Amino acid sequence: MSGQSQSTISPVRSSGRRALLKAANREAILSAARGVFAELGYGATGVRDIVRATNLAAGTFYNYFPDKESVFRAIIEESASQIIVRVREARRRATTLHQFVEDGFRAYFQFVSEDPDTLTLMRRNAGAIRQFYDEPAIGAGTADLRSDLDWAVENGLIAPHDTEYMAAAMVGAGVELAMKMVEREPPDVQGATAAATALFVAGLSALA
Repeated sequence: MSGQSQSTISPVRSSGRRALLKAANREAILSAARGVFAELGYGATGVRDIVRATNLAAGTFYNYFPDKESVFRAIIEESASQIIVRVREARRRATTLHQFVEDGFRAYFQFVSEDPDTLTLMRRNAGAIRQFYDEPAIGAGTADLRSDLDWAVENGLIAPHDTEYMAAAMVGAGVELAMKMVEREPPDVQGATAAATALFVAGLSALA
């Protein structure tokens, strides 16, 4: 009876171990890549540099990613998914136009400044990140912002307007301000937030 039970459970346990190993390997590659991209920059980094920073074989790398671009994209997507959650929570707590704009931008800039991996990556790879503006990760952030703008319009915080254009403008400005903010030591979260808030509160107020 015990032998039959063992034979039934083993494949499940084996599958679980494989899944854990795959997740650990993928995270090891991403963690190593963050450090290498931050140190060498996207242009100077090769797959070999990333592999050397792990304890994995080169063949293992290609089981997860076809090239360095796909790794860089995965890193951006990982950070973007965390930023989207934090920023959306801040905007949806707003009860005024000013809060909607200010709290959303502050949440974004604070995340960038507080997360050391994101901070060093942006400092070293501003040009490469700009090349990924049209990637789904940034597109998702723009879509979420448009949804939040629609919500703000419906709730009377903001006058009706073309939320597609506004979301694109706010995300673009936010990314560019973050690029400048991380060049300063320490990162000037308050200054970046104030600049973005003044710009977009004035613009959105003018719609009324």
